[in-house]
Amino acid sequence: MQCNIGTEGKAARLKLGIMAVIGSLMLTGLILAGVLSGTFWWFAAGSVAFGGAFSIWEARAGWCIVRAVGIKTPL
Repeated sequence: MQCNIGTEGKAARLKLGIMAVIGSLMLTGLILAGVLSGTFWWFAAGSVAFGGAFSIWEARAGWCIVRAVGIKTPL
């Protein structure tokens, strides 16, 4: 895993990851408060949390899976 993103890309992925984790926490709060119910919402909250954590990891590692498979991203 070679570094394949620059400083701007790292910052963008870090911001996206933090926002996703916060969104996941908010979604979990809605589930626990009883506003949302069902297995789907737990799956959605877990998926968003995993995606956010992965994005934060990509930012820290300086590596993007999308760029690694050959797709050019703007950042």
